Amino acid sequence: MDQITHAIPPHARTYRYDEVDRDFLAARIAEFRDQVARRLSGELTEDEFKPLRLMNGLYLQLHAYMLRVAIPYGVIDARQMRQLGQIARRWDRGFGHFTTRQNIQFNWTKLEEVIDILQALADVDMHAIQTSGNCVRNVTTDEFAGAAKDELVDPRVYAEILRQWSTLHPEFTYLPRKFKIAITGAPHDRAAIKVHDIGVTAKRGAAGAIGFEIWVGGGLGRTPIIGTKLFDFVPEADFLKTMEAVLRVYNALGQRDNIYKARIKILVRDLGDEFRRLVEEELAAMPAGHYRLDPAIVAAIRAHFAPPPFADLQDDPPRYRRALEADAAFATWARNSTHPHRAPGYASVVVSLKPIGGIPGDASADQMEAIAELAEAFSFGEIRVSHVQNLVLPHVRQEDLHALWQGLKQHGLATPNVGLISDIIACPGMDYCALATARSIPVAQRISERFASLDRQLDIGTLHVNISGCINACGHHHVGHIGLLGVDKRGEEVYQITLGGSATNDATIGELIGPAFSYDSVVDAVETLIRTYVAHRSPGELFKDTYRRIGPAPFKEALYAPA
Repeated sequence: MDQITHAIPPHARTYRYDEVDRDFLAARIAEFRDQVARRLSGELTEDEFKPLRLMNGLYLQLHAYMLRVAIPYGVIDARQMRQLGQIARRWDRGFGHFTTRQNIQFNWTKLEEVIDILQALADVDMHAIQTSGNCVRNVTTDEFAGAAKDELVDPRVYAEILRQWSTLHPEFTYLPRKFKIAITGAPHDRAAIKVHDIGVTAKRGAAGAIGFEIWVGGGLGRTPIIGTKLFDFVPEADFLKTMEAVLRVYNALGQRDNIYKARIKILVRDLGDEFRRLVEEELAAMPAGHYRLDPAIVAAIRAHFAPPPFADLQDDPPRYRRALEADAAFATWARNSTHPHRAPGYASVVVSLKPIGGIPGDASADQMEAIAELAEAFSFGEIRVSHVQNLVLPHVRQEDLHALWQGLKQHGLATPNVGLISDIIACPGMDYCALATARSIPVAQRISERFASLDRQLDIGTLHVNISGCINACGHHHVGHIGLLGVDKRGEEVYQITLGGSATNDATIGELIGPAFSYDSVVDAVETLIRTYVAHRSPGELFKDTYRRIGPAPFKEALYAPA
């Protein structure tokens, strides 16, 4: 357990740096300052600079450098959110883009200003380390962690343990490929654990002891695969030891000579049951007590995530009920944008970053600063970033929901579309990304505009549309109820459609429905899919369930039948 060195102050509910952290960041920034200066002077070529900048979260995109900032397990406080807004205003074009890794990206970074941005991040205990490269990336989790009514174990505790263990781990800094871990602590999977390199469900055994269900080898991209369950219940003491063993096997056997076969999902697929045997062999070879998760360290970190001082309240207080009855628009927003809270009289609020015609996941500097103020006023200063590119205020009194809604409306943040067809996941696509082969953002905007009617969205019900601009699948199109993949076909952007995907407990890779559609016709194709669904659904049946019940034939017929 010598990898974990810092207990966390019990008064804070996001990780707070100590002097060791701050000294390290200062040294890292100074080192990168010299490297940037050598690149600007021409002493380093772009090829020579590339591995150095990637270690600091800096990418070279189509039009500019992009800086990806780490938000560990999606947890951020008001002070940090306010600083992100100021960075967007001063050094970007007034916006930031929240990603499916629960991070934020600044897409218009100037190389000569990147050190100033990193220093501004360090001033509020943030950085961009391990947001790129072949290392363990930001560990993601349930955006309602520590607040959800159905939660059995707070996954933030173990996400923080994983963060400390994996940061600059000497064995896992140069893995065969990037490595992504997700963890949840509720029976309902809200972290998409089965499509990660390692997926973890924290749960309780028969006697209440905490343990972990471990999945390995999930992932999307060129070869989408649902993960394989490795262990049903790993005791808490053996949690890190097991993670270490999995990564050691992957690090030793992953295909470093082929970027398309380098992810752990290919190794797990090819080895089958042999992979489990190798992990068990690695575990058996570790010295007794090696990487044992000390209960004292777990307790210290858990104390950090102690609940805020909730008031003694009752659910559905009179002021809240009166507001619901008096204001239909507020009632619709409250129904779509709140999530059940473990504390009576409280709710978690999802702040949609998907306004009709907007760019999914984008927030302006003004909006980030407004979210910071509203978090301080209504949510103990806490904010979460979700892996579906929205924000969450986790702890809001129900009696304050109407006032919060009014505050959100003033800043264009009260779109009541959470979970509906316009709540689209989309990667930046060819508008920004150097790897993309098609646009994602304009397609998302056009779909949301086509289905702008809230009454129609509510009639359609829960429906997840995911869009990727290339085969790397950063928009998670494979697990969308409707997934769109943009590809280049002889110089033309076309969009393949998959149906029936899911990223939750029933994780499923969507099925390719048929030939691709042009940029001009793809929104009409989505319209056709929705009309077909509405015509065939049973009462209360979701799109994915209708598709699975009736199969692809009616959808294919509607899409491809001669006019």
